[in-house]
Amino acid sequence: MAYIVSAGTSVPRCHVNQWQAAGFAREMFKDSFKDIDRLLASFKNGEIESRQFAMPLEWYKEEKSFQEKNQAYIEMAVQHSADAVSKCLADERFLKKEIPFKQIEAIFFVSSTGISTPSIDAKLMNILPFSKRTKRIPIWGLGCAGGASGIARAFEYCKAFPKAFVLVIAAELCSLTFQKHDKTKSNLIGTSLFGDGIACVLMCGREADTADSRFQVLPEVVSSQSTTLEHSEDVMGWEINNSGFQVVFSRDIPSLIRTNLKKDAEAFLQKEHVRLEDIQVFLAHPGGKKVLDAYIESLGFSEKHLESSRRILAKHGNMSSATVMYVIKDDMLNNCPQPGRFGLLGALGPGFSSELLLMKWNKKASG
Repeated sequence: MAYIVSAGTSVPRCHVNQWQAAGFAREMFKDSFKDIDRLLASFKNGEIESRQFAMPLEWYKEEKSFQEKNQAYIEMAVQHSADAVSKCLADERFLKKEIPFKQIEAIFFVSSTGISTPSIDAKLMNILPFSKRTKRIPIWGLGCAGGASGIARAFEYCKAFPKAFVLVIAAELCSLTFQKHDKTKSNLIGTSLFGDGIACVLMCGREADTADSRFQVLPEVVSSQSTTLEHSEDVMGWEINNSGFQVVFSRDIPSLIRTNLKKDAEAFLQKEHVRLEDIQVFLAHPGGKKVLDAYIESLGFSEKHLESSRRILAKHGNMSSATVMYVIKDDMLNNCPQPGRFGLLGALGPGFSSELLLMKWNKKASG
């Protein structure tokens, strides 16, 4: 068992509404598609109102080398991760007093939109006052599923060390992967959907002292399940070329959800003696409008289950792995589930894979 105690987010500086993004896409893709107006309808129909990018739109109109984009990724990931962590450990809406950096035993760092060795978490330890003995667990390449997967791995750590406090950080700068000369439909759709975001959650084991939490009832991770669909590597991910990361994004994703997710979720919940009908909270990674609609169709959930996911999608777009942590933060601040309620946290990513976590809202331990 592991509690989620607090969450922090950091939003990049360049705010772009969907109308501005559509104008950018028209300029970039107008000579590539005869039906550009029809394709641009995805910007209007995707239920995204705004997104945030690491750089101004003009920056993306000029060709950038892989080295230049990746260096920007490293600098921005360090800056915004430090901001998200600092907020997570000090936000008075979650905590009665600030949690010391040295109290953190392990950092799980998740990303898929840039590369760095040493990893970003090592760079964070040089600018934030963590203990030099803090364990570092960088996780790369899980895409949109990475945030849920990082929380699942942190949950397993907290089961082994029930007095531990750990951080899960997800830093995604999707816009920096944009390739000006990639005129594929996948790149156009990605331009309508992805944004930049960095988030952090604080978790602790069942025996940790949670007296400093402002909430009497906390979401507790009970169990997790990872599933990978055979021979589905081409559904989503990156093709690496001389310009960096080229997006792979299949139109089959919603149909794969409808075909596979319900049986995976039911098999998972059955092991925990919980039914789909018992799930009252669904913390879903909002991969896009069609993905959220497919969740409802597949799992039989109501629109109320997806309120937080739709709010985050509208305000920020799909921020890959970080998005589900924004959803967690939104839910914790806007909803007050009663003790004993069950929730499901879910995300999908390259592989083609799904990560599911069963959650239960319980009164916090006294420590």
